[in-house]
Amino acid sequence: MTSRRGFFRGALLVAGGAVLGAASSKVPRWFGPDRQPLQGGYAAGSDRNLWPAEGQQGVTWHVSTDQPLVALTFDDGPGPNYTPLVLDTLDKYDAPATFFMVGERLAEHHKLVEGRLGRHEVGNHTWSHADLSEQDFDGVTRQLKRTHDAIVTYTGRVPRLLRPPWGHLGGSTLLAANALGYDVVLWSYQMHEKRYAQNPQAQISDIVTKSRPGEIILAHDYGDQQRLVALGHLGPMIEGLRARGMKLVTVSELLAAGRVRPPKGP
Repeated sequence: MTSRRGFFRGALLVAGGAVLGAASSKVPRWFGPDRQPLQGGYAAGSDRNLWPAEGQQGVTWHVSTDQPLVALTFDDGPGPNYTPLVLDTLDKYDAPATFFMVGERLAEHHKLVEGRLGRHEVGNHTWSHADLSEQDFDGVTRQLKRTHDAIVTYTGRVPRLLRPPWGHLGGSTLLAANALGYDVVLWSYQMHEKRYAQNPQAQISDIVTKSRPGEIILAHDYGDQQRLVALGHLGPMIEGLRARGMKLVTVSELLAAGRVRPPKGP
């Protein structure tokens, strides 16, 4: 026999389920794929008449090339814990790299890279490490332009490469990148500090043996202590890659060495 308490508990659960069910039917209106940017508007495109005439935007994660070239890239810095270590190692081995910098961190820590970027390239990684897939065109543009200006101010470079945080892309990112003259660059291989936390030698071997010509390798010069699994062993990685005949280049140098692909079609 059902108790009075059990009856009321069941009634509440049924009522609550009905409310949730009704609410869930409305969720797509608020958060559906056509409403993804939190600031409103479309992620995948727009009906504005302000877009550049090209009508297309490339995204690169690996470069097809016959040359034994590899690009090391470092995201999220600069920061005091690891950026100096990375630059010291690259200096020791006379190795170039591409740094995708977060604007607000560059503004705070610009002295860390002052006079130290001679052989290196600088790219845009947004102002606040924002998820650009959740931004509309205006939000993405603000993130990129503010960082662009900081890079010009503090490094004297004019960045032309964009890497969206986490590799998250929406149509608004592609539109803004096109409007601002950026090439979008992701990665084809990365450091796995968590996987090799107890075995840094395996991290070295993984990068050295599995990197192919045209590889864009992701590392980070900002974050927790696990970053040291990779950053503390950059020297052996560079030595190992070179022993295999690989040459380290910046991303732009790698892009310039890419083969021209024939057009797709039957």
